[in-house]
Amino acid sequence: MTLRPLFVTQVYESELDDPQLVAELAEACRVLAVEDGAGRAWCRDHGYRGYTSYGSLNDLPKRMPEFEALKRHLDRHALAYAKALNFDLARKPKLDNLWVNVLKPGGGHSGHIHPHAFLSGTVYIEIPDGASSLKLEDPRLPMMMARPGVHADAPEAERPFVYLAPRPGTVLMWESWLRHEVPPNAAKAERISISFNYA
Repeated sequence: MTLRPLFVTQVYESELDDPQLVAELAEACRVLAVEDGAGRAWCRDHGYRGYTSYGSLNDLPKRMPEFEALKRHLDRHALAYAKALNFDLARKPKLDNLWVNVLKPGGGHSGHIHPHAFLSGTVYIEIPDGASSLKLEDPRLPMMMARPGVHADAPEAERPFVYLAPRPGTVLMWESWLRHEVPPNAAKAERISISFNYA
């Protein structure tokens, strides 16, 4: 018998090998959480438990040097990922936007995709003990109809949901159509990350 793994979903994982930059980004994220009044208002209006710059700031690499340095790292990661996916690109992937996420205990992101981008991801800045993982959903779920469940010890590639537990400095990327979520933060401290889209 031969099994052929077709239509595989490839998730990119690497590290931001610059601990000083990770520390500087943590401080920059905290500064924004205090100074970005429009972002705090957006969070209040949308029931976001914590702070995100998603609804307020779309030019972080131009505002703060820490985010410009992060952009340079992410550009290299996005290009490596696009090459690994064998994409036939007319140009290098271009950072469309990036935003800060400071999740308080109990805060999370419900399941979603990132329209108008082709690569999306997150770099993790502070992940306290008990912080939620990234939950990825098998994109075939809506079409599975009467498919049986799988054994608890099934290989990761055959599970309907996969949970990736990042560390500070972890860079995760996926194709933007891949549905994902962040379950409620069970840690007793804030979980800080920076998400991004490439178009």
